[in-house]
Amino acid sequence: MSPTTTTILVSSLATGTIITASSHHWLMAWIGLEMNTLAIIPMISKQHHPRATEAATKYFLTQAAASATILFASTTNAWQTGTWDITNMTNPTANTLLTMALAMKLGLAPMHFWLPEVLQGSTIKTALIIVTWQKLAPMALIFMMFNNLSPTALLMMAMISTLLGGWAGLNQTQTRKIMAYSSIAHLGWMAAITTIMPNLLMLNLTLYLLMTTSMFYTLILLNSKNIKDMATSPTTSPTTTALAMLTLLSLGGLPPLTGFLPKWLILEELIMQNLTPTATILVLSALLSLFFYLRLSYSSTITLAPNTTTTKHKWRFKPTTNSTLLTMTLPMSLLMLPITPTMC
Repeated sequence: MSPTTTTILVSSLATGTIITASSHHWLMAWIGLEMNTLAIIPMISKQHHPRATEAATKYFLTQAAASATILFASTTNAWQTGTWDITNMTNPTANTLLTMALAMKLGLAPMHFWLPEVLQGSTIKTALIIVTWQKLAPMALIFMMFNNLSPTALLMMAMISTLLGGWAGLNQTQTRKIMAYSSIAHLGWMAAITTIMPNLLMLNLTLYLLMTTSMFYTLILLNSKNIKDMATSPTTSPTTTALAMLTLLSLGGLPPLTGFLPKWLILEELIMQNLTPTATILVLSALLSLFFYLRLSYSSTITLAPNTTTTKHKWRFKPTTNSTLLTMTLPMSLLMLPITPTMC
């Protein structure tokens, strides 16, 4: 892909998200979502491989269906109320449809089936964009209309997403699919707190973006596409591998790393709202996620000698990807919780 094409696509991605996040009219928000979808599809299919074409097709069909549902729900609400204002959603049917459509946009269970397959068919950099930047526009809409969303539907999807994200991730060996189920589980935590305390939603989203970006750039530096690659990564860069292990543990919410902070605050708020059964399910599902994070961490640190197989000697090659962004995001992904008391 030429630099001019890449610049146009990245600019369209940024513009679409900004339009959606800054608009108060449903038609403008829908246009921003469509710009996002149309800009990411060439980036998914740029490999010219059947798997990439399949991923691009699945992404387009899913996002187009979700966008059509959003347009239909907003039109229904405008028909009843006479306004296209995003914050003035008073029609219960339209609110339920919007909740389902935004969940499909994000990849919340049970509308999650497209996310692991699309990430597996994309490059690691494109997968990073899908699980980070592409979540911003739907999350902005959720944040603007949290008072009108269905709390019951969000809590049900939150519990299903965290359970499925932990359970399905146990059986995966591909790092992109593991990160996809990790994204589904983290989105479940965000959905659980959306209608109760939106500020916690934004905190969780920010830390999720930091930790996920750090982990993906670590995978890019180590050139790791599956667990076997992670097992041989100490031979290429022991320091980066150790930091990858800590980032994985932070994603799993292990104290005292950064990932423990949002889970701790969300559980505290759920218990204060007398939602103890929901909090219990979220904790148990977090243990499932932590297990496959620990397995991936263990596989990346157990091998200390060079790979001696006769097929590929990855230890002879050095990663060449620029690690500036990793250097910026990694400290916040690991040390946000320990340094918080010093900032108060």
